[in-house]
Amino acid sequence: MSNTKTEFKPSLGLLDATMVVAGSMIGSGIFIVSADITRNVGSAGWLVAVWVITGFMTITAAVSYGELSGMFPKAGGQYVYLKEAYNPLVGFLYGWSFFAVIQTGTIAAVAVAFAKFTGYFIPALDIKDQNILLQIGSFKLYPAQLVAIALIAFLTLINTRGIKEGKIIQTTFTISKLLSLFGLILFGFLLVKESFWGQNWQSGFHSMQDLGAKNGQGVLIPTGWKEISGVTLMGAIAAAMVGSVFSSDAWNNVTFIAGEIKNPKRNIGLSLFLGTLTVTVIYITANLMYLHVLPLNEIAFPTEDRLAVAAANVIFGDAGRAIIAVLIMVSTFGCINGLVLAGARVYYTMAQDGLFFKKASSLNKNAVPQWALWTQCIVASLLCLSGKYGDLLDMVSFVVVIFYVLTIIGIFIMRKKSPNVERPYKAFGYPVLPFIYIVMGISFCTLLIFYKSNYTWPGLIIALLGIPLYYIAVSGKKKNNTAD
Repeated sequence: MSNTKTEFKPSLGLLDATMVVAGSMIGSGIFIVSADITRNVGSAGWLVAVWVITGFMTITAAVSYGELSGMFPKAGGQYVYLKEAYNPLVGFLYGWSFFAVIQTGTIAAVAVAFAKFTGYFIPALDIKDQNILLQIGSFKLYPAQLVAIALIAFLTLINTRGIKEGKIIQTTFTISKLLSLFGLILFGFLLVKESFWGQNWQSGFHSMQDLGAKNGQGVLIPTGWKEISGVTLMGAIAAAMVGSVFSSDAWNNVTFIAGEIKNPKRNIGLSLFLGTLTVTVIYITANLMYLHVLPLNEIAFPTEDRLAVAAANVIFGDAGRAIIAVLIMVSTFGCINGLVLAGARVYYTMAQDGLFFKKASSLNKNAVPQWALWTQCIVASLLCLSGKYGDLLDMVSFVVVIFYVLTIIGIFIMRKKSPNVERPYKAFGYPVLPFIYIVMGISFCTLLIFYKSNYTWPGLIIALLGIPLYYIAVSGKKKNNTAD
């Protein structure tokens, strides 16, 4: 008799689901990307506005997804929503992009970020030429990449032991980083003797853009600023939002594990709202803290873009760098666990539909998709070795928002297509808020095509490569059905 389980175990409550949302969102972005945002928009007002716009888009999308999660409370989440609203091809294109770059690329990038900040305590993990282990042509292997791979493998192994083990890690580490971030923000406002708040807000929404320069040591320094407005400002905002959108992404991971959530029709929608609201509040207040602690020029040009380190050095003195290093390690560890845990459920559902490797369609004796977990681990590890994780993340923001927009449009389609299907939860503000999100999302992607095309076309090409792969998979499925 086989020990293989055929069904998921509903083991996650509302708190656990909310921690998956928040924990998957918060990685290393909030500690770094505001520097690049400031260089793009050049004012305190627009720095905060970028995070507010991103937060609005994220919460709007999340509460809209609540309607779809109530209609289809099953493993696979967004893949299932797209398949049901459009057709299996659109669902597959998302699943393929998810496997090729969105989830695996994010896992790789966050794992390398963990290893790099561990380098504060172990200098050999710094990604510097003197630490190269192996070089073959342009390929360079650093110890940090091996640590990243080991971490991904470790968390994959933990998650093959059952949803309970993954849940414990996720909830524990997410609560820890939420409390730590709130503490950092609070201390930033209470302990700093000299405030730059008034000085920074003199710029208001008067936007300047840096001319872009580096000194001999490779540390960014300003050589001057130029005033921007109109279409140029809109392009700068879109370029700046690449960082904030990536930092706010992965909130939809909870929809992938619907089969393991208690009362999914209620708890998925509620956890999406609570998780995204919590993280949005943290992100906005963290940036307000940066504006209180540091002058605008230092926010734009911290050493190696480590903005949180610069702020912590002012707040805590010499201990600041170590405090932030530990906080980022805790944050990225929990983030990777959430990504690993949730991602494999998409491949499992695709395999159930005959659109992914057949072995990914089975659960092990602990009722988790072990084969899918290890396949995800291998691809993420290869991306760690590629050294292109930074480039992959730049592509992610563009591709992710395209699929978010398609999914939100799917709500309108399903209202027409299946008006009588039970909807335990309806999209808040429908049709106005979902429509606003669609307009904002399309505007963001369009502006990126013109102002950051090097980040858009590669991601789009990867997504479109899924078209021939889909027909290959369908052909193989038909042959198998004929053989049976």
